[in-house]
Amino acid sequence: MSDSLFSTLKNLKGNPRACVYTEPLWGLSMNLCMPYLSVFMLALGLTDTRIGFIVTINMISQIVFSFFSGPVTDKMGRRNATAIFDIIAWSIPSLIWFNAQGFTFFFIAALLNGATAVTSNSWTCLLIEDAEKKQTTKIFSIIIAFGQFSAFFAPISSILISKLTLVPAIRILFINAFILMSLKILILYLVSRETGIGRNRMLETKNKNIFELAGGYGDVLKIILRSKGMVFAIMIAALAGIVGMINGTFWQIIVNKKLLVEASLLPLFMVFRSVLAIVFLFFVIPRLSKGLLKMPLLLGFAAYIIGQGLLLSVPVEGIIKFPLLFLSLVFDGFGLGILGMLSESLISLYVNPAERARIMAIRFMIVLSIAAPFGWIGGILSDISRNLPFVLNMVFLLAGIIITLIYYRKENDHSAEH
Repeated sequence: MSDSLFSTLKNLKGNPRACVYTEPLWGLSMNLCMPYLSVFMLALGLTDTRIGFIVTINMISQIVFSFFSGPVTDKMGRRNATAIFDIIAWSIPSLIWFNAQGFTFFFIAALLNGATAVTSNSWTCLLIEDAEKKQTTKIFSIIIAFGQFSAFFAPISSILISKLTLVPAIRILFINAFILMSLKILILYLVSRETGIGRNRMLETKNKNIFELAGGYGDVLKIILRSKGMVFAIMIAALAGIVGMINGTFWQIIVNKKLLVEASLLPLFMVFRSVLAIVFLFFVIPRLSKGLLKMPLLLGFAAYIIGQGLLLSVPVEGIIKFPLLFLSLVFDGFGLGILGMLSESLISLYVNPAERARIMAIRFMIVLSIAAPFGWIGGILSDISRNLPFVLNMVFLLAGIIITLIYYRKENDHSAEH
């Protein structure tokens, strides 16, 4: 029990405790509505291609914010940057989504939501810098699990959609998101403290402007490129990011529009997938990741491929329609859980602590730059055939298996306990 996620959760202190314990509010706010953003846009008249374009615009916005995220995080401090840019990235866009009437609203919200690139950096630093390194993998597992807990409230979404229809129900969920996300931002700010590394970086960067600090990215990039482990971690994160983006954007569309599953039933599938992810994260993945990382990565990619393949084989009619759809989610849940946790953990294991903020900023820029075109590409493919985005996913997952095999053939495996 002393080595379990439950024990880790109980014994967290300081900033890791503050970040982890406020995370359920993220799940109960943004995770209740964001999975349905694509079908919400469809209902308001956007095409698959325009939805994909909005996703790509959001990724480009994140790239721009990522460029400044390291210097901003160092100058403002992890705590201040997280609070201010969470408001820009989530609270304000939630109000825009609530009032959305068409393409322009979603375009503006996507631009503002790109500020999440700053908080992805600052919040991760706030979470990790004062934590014991051996806890890293477990902490990320708990974070992912807490995000999935919101699915237990998904039946509320289902009831709202069935009673009010899709658009008004999603609008209510965005108002809920605005309230709870704003509450999360306030609580985290009040109960957290600036990290030790953060205080040092604030002093070191006090008399330097943002552009001077950003000008030092060349030296940081050299640090990254000299580390084979860091390069590998970024490649895995990029592949996981592309697959997750495509799956998150177009899964609801293929199930609702091609397989003709009613919109009110979509939240129930989210419950099932999230329960699976939680079970895998707490009871299966910790056993797999106790030793070497190679096998969990391979299993994660392989499970995701099987899940995507099963999704494509689901018939529109017949008694096996729902059992096959649920089975695809079993494999998706495992792949989602393990790749989500390991892609973040690998970065944290290999990162240079003294340059964490700027390294994480470059990491986000590289990952987002690679992933950005595939939102639009996925939308174009979905307009041709609702199957094609998931065929593309399978190609990327297969590439993940090949890259993992090549890397671990040349390098010694590393323990997730590092």
